[in-house]
Amino acid sequence: MSISLILEMALSATPDRVAISSPAATLTVRQFADRVDAVAQAIVEAGAGTVAYLGVNGPSFPIAIFASARAGVPVSPLNYRLGQAQLNAALDRLDRPLIIVDEALRDMVVARSSPLLATADLLTRPAKPDQDAPGWPEESAPAVLLFTSGTTSTPKTVVLRHSHLMSYVVQTVEFGSAEESDAALISVPPYHIAGVGTVLTSLYAGRRMVYLEDFSAEGWLRAARENAVTTAMLVPTMLARIVEALAGRPADLPRLRSIAYGGARMPAPVLLKALRAFPTTGFANAYGLTETSSTIAVLGPEDHREAAASDDPEVSRRLASAGRLVPGVEAEIRDPDGNPLPPGEVGELWVRGPQVSGEYLGQGSVLVDGWFPTRDRAWLDPAGFLYIEGRADDTIIRGGENIAPAEIEAVLVEHANVRDVAVVGMPDDTWGQRLIAVVVPADGAEISEEELRSWVKTRLRSSKTPDQVHVWTELPYTPTGKLLRRDIVLALASAD
Repeated sequence: MSISLILEMALSATPDRVAISSPAATLTVRQFADRVDAVAQAIVEAGAGTVAYLGVNGPSFPIAIFASARAGVPVSPLNYRLGQAQLNAALDRLDRPLIIVDEALRDMVVARSSPLLATADLLTRPAKPDQDAPGWPEESAPAVLLFTSGTTSTPKTVVLRHSHLMSYVVQTVEFGSAEESDAALISVPPYHIAGVGTVLTSLYAGRRMVYLEDFSAEGWLRAARENAVTTAMLVPTMLARIVEALAGRPADLPRLRSIAYGGARMPAPVLLKALRAFPTTGFANAYGLTETSSTIAVLGPEDHREAAASDDPEVSRRLASAGRLVPGVEAEIRDPDGNPLPPGEVGELWVRGPQVSGEYLGQGSVLVDGWFPTRDRAWLDPAGFLYIEGRADDTIIRGGENIAPAEIEAVLVEHANVRDVAVVGMPDDTWGQRLIAVVVPADGAEISEEELRSWVKTRLRSSKTPDQVHVWTELPYTPTGKLLRRDIVLALASAD
């Protein structure tokens, strides 16, 4: 099956239901399908081998996804925040790209020889009556090409085929399950796997897509109220800003039934404040990677409620977990020699299933007997809850001991004077690496290095106590909320 089938099913079941609403356009499923056919014709006429999408959030993006599928070519959403050199490097990897671009970003690509199509044109472009829309792609064909964030290395281009994305959709969402009044507020950027996944699952469920072009906490709250939004997906930094903007007040969004969050570490204090701010909303932690076509594990609303209310440490700690695997996905925790580890033991997370790609453009597949090495350090508890301890590349080796920064960060961020924190390793002649904590103080708070060191020492142990504490006004993050540890290390090294 190709993702084109999602649109065909929606068109057959609910042609007059509103599929998309935004200040730029409101489209029923039938109108959306007409726009898809018209843009698919334009893609074929341009002789494109790829559709490069360079734009902010908006209704043109889902049109680009399904029009590309209809034309039988992959779509590659690009990070519109890239510099000129990085953007051109990304475009150079793509086969004969047709660039769909926002007018405000046109100067970034106008010098290229590639054909251009304005995002605004996708909303009004008429289909040619004497020309049929293209045929359907094979399920084994590439559907989406996504560039990784490149937080620790040069970005790779992940190949997601139609079969991967359809496996994710049908295993996690029931077709037509949404009420006509249901609406999803989409604020995750198009170049994030969640931005792609939300389009597919919303149309499959029959849920109206509401687009927020530029995220701000106040804008998000306003859009959620004005559009009677029922579901939303946020990265942790977005949720943190919303909680800060509420300043202890309830969100007052009675229609909002669920908030999914994921893509980066969620600080426990932020989550607890969010649970209080949205008392009638169910929270879900969605863990996944670009290479796995989005979510592979979920901590659902009932898990959140049970963990938040429990006095049992085994249950309450699940609030920090990624939840349990979704149907169709298997997981193993392996030691450095590739041997499976029992519950409770930390190792590298390997996963497999029909939604797992593990394939990179120009490099081929890295799957081993169907298993994908995520490079995430993790462990499973006896009940099957998955705990992510961070990237294997982030591991600090101090005196021969492997230390996960996330464990120390989770303790430090619980201190009342700490708003945000990152722990990195820096070279040390005696210990191999020394532990450096970079903290952002809470509003108006004073940071005491010795107090924070003592805070960690009493909760962990001496070997995991930071050797130094640096105070910064903010930490570097990607727009999708991933911490740029590499930038922190470089800044600390240049200051020595």
